[in-house]
Amino acid sequence: MARAAILQMTTGIDPAANAAAIVDAVAQAKAGGAAMLFTPEMSGLLDRDRKRAAAAIVREDDDRVLAAAREAAAREGVWVALGSLAVAREDGRWANRSFVIDDAGEIVARYDKMHMFDVDLATGESWRESNAYAAGESVTTVETPLGRLGLAICYDIRFPALFEALGRAQCDVIAIPAAFTVPTGAAHWHLLQRARAVEASAYVLAAAQVGRHEDGRATYGHSLAIDPWGEVLLDMGGDAPGVGFAEIDRTRIADVRSQLPSLANRRAIAN
Repeated sequence: MARAAILQMTTGIDPAANAAAIVDAVAQAKAGGAAMLFTPEMSGLLDRDRKRAAAAIVREDDDRVLAAAREAAAREGVWVALGSLAVAREDGRWANRSFVIDDAGEIVARYDKMHMFDVDLATGESWRESNAYAAGESVTTVETPLGRLGLAICYDIRFPALFEALGRAQCDVIAIPAAFTVPTGAAHWHLLQRARAVEASAYVLAAAQVGRHEDGRATYGHSLAIDPWGEVLLDMGGDAPGVGFAEIDRTRIADVRSQLPSLANRRAIAN
């Protein structure tokens, strides 16, 4: 058994304030007995005004939020799955990048979001992530105190091929940090998160943004912990930020995979 902590945030446009919230959550995770803390997508900055945001988006070596998270992880002896940060690439574009930080403050894995959120919703909301961000190309897994962790980010959840790859990698836990819109969250959030847990016979930990943000957007919240059978262990609701906890039981994973060996039974399907 190992305990995971999940941070639900209302990230704003000031990276220093967002870093302080993450540092406080690392301390809460330690006090609550968690081996690892999970934070949402865009933990360091959530700003739909890209001209204003550009001043705060820097290369990862210069990112104050990343540095603060690494220092807190080392100080508290807690691993951190930093859901994602906006970071500058050498080619002038940005990446929506997850980081896994160990309990010594070292970065042990990175993942760039593969699927860009380019949508026009019936509510009138329009998003074009690909206008500024470059898509990642690699599937990422890493060994952690919770077991083998697979990484995804938000809109990735709608693309089953990524999760088939994470299932083939025998992930014990999949992180799906997010900043889901309210209409898409109400329609699909719980459905998709539970489906991904069942498909991979793995725990899903989905740290989410919540509430009304400084840039004017609203996010759905409902950070989740889901077990390999698809049971919801934690739902943090859609009203407020905070830290929640869930137990990760490796024997539960083995039990589900022995009852329903869908990973072992999977066959390649020709086009």
